[in-house]
Amino acid sequence: MKFLDQAKVFVKSGDGGAGCVSFRREKYVEFGGPDGGDGGRGGHVWAEAVDGLNTLIDYRYQQHFKARRGHHGMGANRTGPAADDIVMRVPAGTQILAEDKETVIADLTQVGQKVLLARGGDGGRGNAQFKSSTNQAPRRAEPGWPGQEMWLWLHLKLIADAGLVGLPNAGKSTFLAAVSRAKPKIADYPFTTLHPQLGVVGVDNREFVLADLPGLIEGAHEGTGLGDRFLGHVERCATVLHLVDATAEDPVANWRLIRRELEAYGHGVAEKPEVIGLNKTDALTADEVEARRAALQAAAGATPVLPLSGVTGAGVTEVLRRML
Repeated sequence: MKFLDQAKVFVKSGDGGAGCVSFRREKYVEFGGPDGGDGGRGGHVWAEAVDGLNTLIDYRYQQHFKARRGHHGMGANRTGPAADDIVMRVPAGTQILAEDKETVIADLTQVGQKVLLARGGDGGRGNAQFKSSTNQAPRRAEPGWPGQEMWLWLHLKLIADAGLVGLPNAGKSTFLAAVSRAKPKIADYPFTTLHPQLGVVGVDNREFVLADLPGLIEGAHEGTGLGDRFLGHVERCATVLHLVDATAEDPVANWRLIRRELEAYGHGVAEKPEVIGLNKTDALTADEVEARRAALQAAAGATPVLPLSGVTGAGVTEVLRRML
């Protein structure tokens, strides 16, 4: 199933049914009077967060959601039935934005949350509603009120306990594959990860959800590379594991580059608790690892820097415990 984290949809609630112009016609009833019923309400359009979904792929194949109009009123004072509502089922963590992609209409973070997107139009009044002492045979009725229509953006931000960030080829997918049963694509070229991957990590008889996000590069907050689109998933994470490639020429510069991108993106991402993992230590000697760890620790200050190797598993348990 392809991962899809944003979609544009068109919603329209149903129009109200028209009121009826009718008069009572019965044998031996000389003055029947008006008996036109009211129109029924048009269908609403709702959005509901449901369990069992983790992508918006359904909205790639259907973008238009239109509720039916209410039934018209009928004689004998019969009100038209209201139309059925439409419920759009989305994964928990979905934000619903206006067409400008800035105005947040709803943020469905928990399963069972439901929000009304478009209210159905009310039904028109039949001629029975207009009778009075001075107008005992009204021949007017109202048309139904129109429904609402609009374009909306659905934006999914995965709800994970922790997120992996770092430059491309920092070893994030290898780390996720080593600590969980997730099977992300792993290769020796940048941007192997094109879509976020989720894995359930267990340590000390406890579990948490870890999200592997596509690699960030300089300018990611402005849309360069893939990072700008997926940085939103970090907003839902409680903590961040920042993986730094120990074999790079300047690990400290790489760490600072990603920190600048997180700060430029905003939305509280840079303030989240961070654990720095110095990855790929299996390719270096112990002295080289310690020298690079000390330099990175001096730059990071109070943020813990832990050496690890996603390939051999060395130091992985300590990192998981610190994240937990």
